[in-house]
Amino acid sequence: MPNLRLHSWFAPLFLLLLSGCSSTPDIPPFTASGYLADRGAVRIWRKNSGHASVHLRTLYTPFNGDASETTDYLWQEEKLISVERHVGGNQPNDVTLRFDQDGSLSFMQRQLAGRREAVDADTIELYKFDAQRMLAQSNALLSGRVALKQGQWLGGNQIKRCDGERVSPSFDDYALQTLARQRDGGTLLVSWLEAPEGTQLLRAAPGESCDSQPTEADF
Repeated sequence: MPNLRLHSWFAPLFLLLLSGCSSTPDIPPFTASGYLADRGAVRIWRKNSGHASVHLRTLYTPFNGDASETTDYLWQEEKLISVERHVGGNQPNDVTLRFDQDGSLSFMQRQLAGRREAVDADTIELYKFDAQRMLAQSNALLSGRVALKQGQWLGGNQIKRCDGERVSPSFDDYALQTLARQRDGGTLLVSWLEAPEGTQLLRAAPGESCDSQPTEADF
């Protein structure tokens, strides 16, 4: 899939949010957001249980068709207690880290194709840093009311969202041309972002369905 252009509003808004926001009050119990990275799309689902726990799932999908990367982060009482990352494809790589309430590592495992190995201390620190970075990005996106939407493309700017509602996102001509190129006669799962500043096409995935989208009940 070709790299999608950012609307003029999205890049400066995102940079402003990341530089100026580290916490987000009054977050709904279940949210979805995302952003365009340099080489792919990042989708973020989040479940909040007050201040007791935060469950964050990030799904990075490269534009070049390489394996996607799914990571689940869990905080309790604002302390990171687990990181689980799954990289699919021809070279699968699963990493699981668990931490005590004092931040000490209680379990670690890396599962590669055909073998297991330990995770070194520097890599563990990188995972912890990445967890806090993703939480800050989620906070910033939610502060800016950047919401992820997904659904099956029906043609034109008509989409049947994963919750069953038919909507007409305000896609520009470039986005509509991208959808037309990607469809190839089959189903097309469309992911897009909505914010007060406008609408941004995030990705279009031929053959994918809404089954891959987590819900609040099963998250």
